[in-house]
Amino acid sequence: MLTIKVISEQTEQVIKGLEKKHFNGAREAVANVLELDKKRRAAQTQLDTNLAESKKLAAAIGGLMKEGKKDEAEAVKGQVAQLKETNKALEAEMNQAINDLQLALYAIPNIPYDEVPEGKTAEENVVVKTGGMETELPKDALPHWELAKKYDLIDFDLGVKITGAGFPVYKGKGAQLQRALINFFLDEARKSGYTEIMPPTVVNEASGYGTGQLPDKEGQMYHCQLDNLYLIPTAEVPVTNIYRDVILDEKQLPIKNCAYTQCFRREAGSYGKDVRGLNRLHEFSKVEIVRIDTPEHSKESHKEMLAHVEGLLQKLELPYRILHLCGGDMSFTAATCFDFEVYSEAQQRWLEVSSVSNFDNYQANRLKCRYRTAERKTELCHTLNGSALALPRIVAALLENNQTPEGIRIPKALVPYCGFEVID
Repeated sequence: MLTIKVISEQTEQVIKGLEKKHFNGAREAVANVLELDKKRRAAQTQLDTNLAESKKLAAAIGGLMKEGKKDEAEAVKGQVAQLKETNKALEAEMNQAINDLQLALYAIPNIPYDEVPEGKTAEENVVVKTGGMETELPKDALPHWELAKKYDLIDFDLGVKITGAGFPVYKGKGAQLQRALINFFLDEARKSGYTEIMPPTVVNEASGYGTGQLPDKEGQMYHCQLDNLYLIPTAEVPVTNIYRDVILDEKQLPIKNCAYTQCFRREAGSYGKDVRGLNRLHEFSKVEIVRIDTPEHSKESHKEMLAHVEGLLQKLELPYRILHLCGGDMSFTAATCFDFEVYSEAQQRWLEVSSVSNFDNYQANRLKCRYRTAERKTELCHTLNGSALALPRIVAALLENNQTPEGIRIPKALVPYCGFEVID
């Protein structure tokens, strides 16, 4: 969340940033935060004054009793008792203001960096780079859901029987391809200096609030109500929360972690032709890279993460493009974000496979994730993460773009992991 210091000292810049993100009621939301903070500080000031006065009066009671001024001492005791009652009301008022302020801050998104493009929808995102191998398919090329059926790789109907739509069953070489990609992505992350983490795939409420998935306005998280736990939408949540309520040493930064997990998203409201097959699932596999860094180095870390993801797509021999997301299309918590898309020749459309984001200190403020500088000052960290990579649309593109009359060709980088060169 945004810090009170930034909101109070840079009010107009914050409002302008929120408007760039197309956050409705930006000025009103900021004014509400400032008013609640004013109320909190006023109650705190009065409470501090009253406590000091109570202490002074309590000390006076002893002196009056020694002097035999019992009636005066009793009168002072009455004043102390009255102050205690007043203080109870002030404490309640202050705690309510603190709670209301926290909720108000949770409801305000991060503000975009200056370099983030203006725009409201995905159509206004800026393509900054294209690359990879061009693909030329035969006229009778099939989409991946037909290829999956033809080669008995993925059974979508069986997934519906067992669970429901959006929970496919991978079989045979389809399952082997999934496992090969997971191991390939993890090995590449390790070569780039990331430490592998195997976190839980359910998290508590504090973790959800820490990384900004809660409050979940769109209802996209699966909630285990009996235990008040949430299925993770991405490994970003448990891995970043490792550093909740932690003070790191500056020498430890940047911290680089990676994790493979299953991910769960309700994807409420998703329907139509663009969600067929693997294009949009409720459960899927993903490898995530996460960094904790200093403010001075986080932009360099972001560049390194972008280069890492691009390298994966190059090794998979897929046509790709990189988009700088406009203000209105970024996530609630991101300060800047780049999406990677691969081209599906059979579907004739781009498929998003990764988002790589810098959150500045927005998540760190929610997490209380800090570091101690060489001068022994305590500062908020910056957090970053990115998919490296999400499997479903990668699999879709690999199947579609590599289909030949002899079968589906496996990219060279994956052959050692798969154990086969062709799916036939």
